[in-house]
Amino acid sequence: MARKIIIDTDPGQDDAVAILLALASPELEVLGLTAVAGNVPLALTEVNARKICELAGRPDLPVFAGCDAPLARKLVTAEHVHGKSGLDGIELPAPTMALRDRHGVEFIIDTLRAEPAGTVTLVPIGPLTNIAQAFRRAPDIVEKVQEIVLMGGAYFEVGNITPAAEFNIYVDPEAAAEVFASGVPIVVLPLDATHEAMTSAHWVEEMRALPNRCGPAVASWTDFFERFDKEKYGSKGAPLHDPCTVAWLLKPELFEGRQINVEIELKGEFTLGMTVADYWRVTGRPENALYIRHVDRDGLFRLLSERIARLP
Repeated sequence: MARKIIIDTDPGQDDAVAILLALASPELEVLGLTAVAGNVPLALTEVNARKICELAGRPDLPVFAGCDAPLARKLVTAEHVHGKSGLDGIELPAPTMALRDRHGVEFIIDTLRAEPAGTVTLVPIGPLTNIAQAFRRAPDIVEKVQEIVLMGGAYFEVGNITPAAEFNIYVDPEAAAEVFASGVPIVVLPLDATHEAMTSAHWVEEMRALPNRCGPAVASWTDFFERFDKEKYGSKGAPLHDPCTVAWLLKPELFEGRQINVEIELKGEFTLGMTVADYWRVTGRPENALYIRHVDRDGLFRLLSERIARLP
């Protein structure tokens, strides 16, 4: 039986690859996409989500617009990484599928209430605003979530938007703090793991050579966002952060981590949004997350290649 998931997203080229991986995998039943403001404002992330669905041949998949701003702060975006559209690279046509008229937070609440307890996994690959708002508005759904598998945070690799903080957590640290304190089982795919998921020229060309439309799109997106990481880190590729969440759902054996306590810094002058990961268990604070430290890079990209080749 396929695992039911909701993907909460702010596409984003790596978000797009994560969505494609999920839609190419029969082990997963994507119940819907909820867009959130993050990499770019909500007016663009919801459009990008629909473009990705149509690219994958899934105009039937419901897409909902969620929160357009963090819980308590002004929105910080990342056009410097993802381009003005958030999905720069290949030029995709404007979507023809309609945006659903329900708010994304309402969709999360209604879905969790309607499904049997412990059967829906939330996969947030952007700021955690929608998830926190859903938990605030409907505390009864918290115990119904099977698991949250999120991309966010950093500890050993430190930050990518500030010296201490990873982007998704930094954009809405209050939301992250509430989600980590919720008691829901959480799997964290932080920069410590995702920076090992590095693209290569060979893999990009493999994508470009696929006789479908999704492979060349992935190659084009990678061509665009690689430029930022190559300049910043001096690397030969770029990390595919968000697909690691979906890959963990499909093949957890590709990942290595441990159950630890993770707290979100909300007051630090220089460390706002830092994920304080007690990886060595020195604080005595209760464990609240499976924190992933490493990924089998070759196994991950074999999985991506196989699944993306199945798409239109």
